[in-house]
Amino acid sequence: MFVNRVIRYGFKPALDYELERRGMTIRELAKRIGVSPATLYKISCGDRDPRLSTLIAISEVFDPCDEHSIAIISAKFLLDGVTGKKIAINGVDYTIKGYNAHTLDECILCAVRAEKEGASGIICAPILTSLIEKLVDVPVVNIRPGEESYMAAIDVMVRQLSKNEKSA
Repeated sequence: MFVNRVIRYGFKPALDYELERRGMTIRELAKRIGVSPATLYKISCGDRDPRLSTLIAISEVFDPCDEHSIAIISAKFLLDGVTGKKIAINGVDYTIKGYNAHTLDECILCAVRAEKEGASGIICAPILTSLIEKLVDVPVVNIRPGEESYMAAIDVMVRQLSKNEKSA
C-alpha cells in the first residue's frame, strides 16, 4: 500500500515506485488528484512537504477503496454470473466482487485481500466462515446451497456413475 511505503521508505521512493509500477507520469497523477504538475513535482523532489489532503488524494489513486462492495470467495465458474453486478441496499449501490480461489490458502488470502480492498462484507463457503471471521473485521456470511443445488449435483453424479457402469 502506498501509505505504508511512504512511512517505511519516504514519500519520493514510494511515489516513484507507484508511478513506475503503473506506467503513470507525475503530470497524469497531478491531473487525477487536482493539483498542478509543478506542485507535485516540487513535492516529489523534496522541495515541499505534501499536504495531508494531497497525500490522501494520491493514496486514493494508488490504493482505491471500494467501500461499497461485497466480496464473494468461490471457484471462478461460480463467480462469472455475479461478479460486477450491482445491488441496491437501503439506497446504497454495492458492487459484487468475485475472488477466485480453489484451496484453503487461496481462500484465506482472498478474504484478507478483499478486506484490504475495502469490501463491506464477505460471502464464502460454510467450511470457511468461522476461520475467515477470525481474520477480518467485516461481516462474513456463508453460502447455503438449497435443495435444488443438491438435486442437480445428485443428477450429475447418477449420470457419471451410469456411464462408468456401462464402460466397465
